[in-house]
Amino acid sequence: MAHKKSGGASRNGRDSNPKWLGVKKFQDEIVYPGNIIVRQRGTKFYPGLNVGMGKDHTLFALVPGIVKFSVKRGRKFVNVIPLENLTEDSTQPVQ
Repeated sequence: MAHKKSGGASRNGRDSNPKWLGVKKFQDEIVYPGNIIVRQRGTKFYPGLNVGMGKDHTLFALVPGIVKFSVKRGRKFVNVIPLENLTEDSTQPVQ
């Protein structure tokens, strides 16, 4: 009787679930306390003014305001400028 030897099982076919990381609120977007601004692994972004950091390095807003990103000494910071500090002129581009 002729028998075909069974083929080996595929060694591929595994993948991890998506983690949904990244920037959630971008420059000049309005945020409210508790809004997540960045989900990350490690500190790709650092908390700046009015921004808190969770134990999984998630950055979130502490006050209602506008999101601003900045770079200081080679580190990217995320800041929230409070809404009460904003005037009509501060949201306009500099001419």
